[in-house]
Amino acid sequence: MKTQFAVDVLICGAGAAGLTLAIDLARRGITFRLIEKNQQPFPGSRGKGIQPRSQEVFEDLGILDRLTAVGGVYPTDRRYRDDGSYRDVEFTQTNAPTPAEPYQQPLMVPQFLTEQVMRERLLELGHQPEFGCELVGFEQDAEGVTARLLGKAGEESVRARWLVGADGGRSFVRHALDIGFPGKTLGVHALVADVVLSGLTRDAWHRFGEGDGQRQIAICPLAGTDLFQIQAPIPADVDIDFSAEGLTHLLAQRTGRGDLQVHSVTWSSAYTMNARLADQYRQGRVLLVGDAAHIHPPTGGQGLNTSVQDAYNLGWKLAAVVQGAPDGLLDTYEQERRPVAASVLGLSTQLLGEMKSGELRRGREVHQLDIGYPTSSLALQHPVRNGVAAGDRAPDAPVRGVAGQALRLFNLFQGPHWTLLGYGVAGGLVKARPGVQIHTVGAGGELIDDQGHFQRIYGLAIGEWVLVRPDGYVGAVVSSAHVDTLEDYLQRVQC
Repeated sequence: MKTQFAVDVLICGAGAAGLTLAIDLARRGITFRLIEKNQQPFPGSRGKGIQPRSQEVFEDLGILDRLTAVGGVYPTDRRYRDDGSYRDVEFTQTNAPTPAEPYQQPLMVPQFLTEQVMRERLLELGHQPEFGCELVGFEQDAEGVTARLLGKAGEESVRARWLVGADGGRSFVRHALDIGFPGKTLGVHALVADVVLSGLTRDAWHRFGEGDGQRQIAICPLAGTDLFQIQAPIPADVDIDFSAEGLTHLLAQRTGRGDLQVHSVTWSSAYTMNARLADQYRQGRVLLVGDAAHIHPPTGGQGLNTSVQDAYNLGWKLAAVVQGAPDGLLDTYEQERRPVAASVLGLSTQLLGEMKSGELRRGREVHQLDIGYPTSSLALQHPVRNGVAAGDRAPDAPVRGVAGQALRLFNLFQGPHWTLLGYGVAGGLVKARPGVQIHTVGAGGELIDDQGHFQRIYGLAIGEWVLVRPDGYVGAVVSSAHVDTLEDYLQRVQC
């Protein structure tokens, strides 16, 4: 008897990771449900930094301009001395955009605004999250997953081909699978609160008591809002008064100033910093993304970004398998993303140690532009070469169409397709196939490298081809003599 599936994918958790996956599946025509046990969207700003690589992801998903419009740049770091004087320090290194890397600075967007923009994009694609709908149990077999959901209309059973747990650090899905979550508690307890306050300007991130765990406190204006975010380490055994009066008192204690007043609190939380990584990202027809798979301290602004990029890596692979690609393609998700999370855990923990001693400056190490998958089984290269390699992030570059219009490679990459670029190649070497857009650069091609950026950035020789994956990484680099290997490669990753 043929199994009837309600949806191809059931996504549990409608935070940034779940929304990214939903947007990506929606634009690929994959059926899904996106459920969230909370009754309403997350109201806080726990994740507020969008790193340059995530900006590239959001450009592809069609929301970067909107996020930039509702957010803003990071303010100057203002570090106060005990006598009330201060010095201003640039929080991040200032680098100009380059042809290969158009985004060089982190963007500040409070998490609740980021997720609002993502929900609006998802609605444009004909879908929306189901709030107040909780996953309470599931069973899987060789063909799919049967899930029990508890919602406003009571309990229901839904059949899906795949289940994705995007349900946070306390993931019900991970616990139900009994997947280990080893790591450590880092011994730092902290508070975070979004507040309306008076007494500070909005042109700086105000920091007091740097390097002193008893007095340290930071107050950051949240771009796109009239709110400030308060962050501070707190003793593990002390109950914090999160009322406006309580936080006003805390500010006076930590800053030594009596002119700072909290008028209202929109969201607050006390938490313990952890660094943990799931033992596996997939068990049968169930996968983990985002905080369900890894949690780490907020230092360096890596959490939301890593979660978004998990989902971006998984989305095209899950869609391809639903549409008939080999099931083994999904194994490359953990193969590629788990080492990234392990590296991020190390970086975030290192930056936490530096923060304790008052060192806050951030550089390229947090931008995530250097993340790649060179050892992935999806990285194909014939012959071995210098320049952009298989597994690397595919750089941007300005080119020009032969009709005269200015273009960027990112314009060509945007969308759910694969992109095949040939440099100085003979026409007709590669046959058209569904889901792959083919462009040729150079003499006789439809694109002109009029400024030479494409050749300098990619380092291609005449007759070479570069295949760019749907998630913006180089899948293959081959010469025209090995172009037949592309057909075999695409058979492995497409239906």
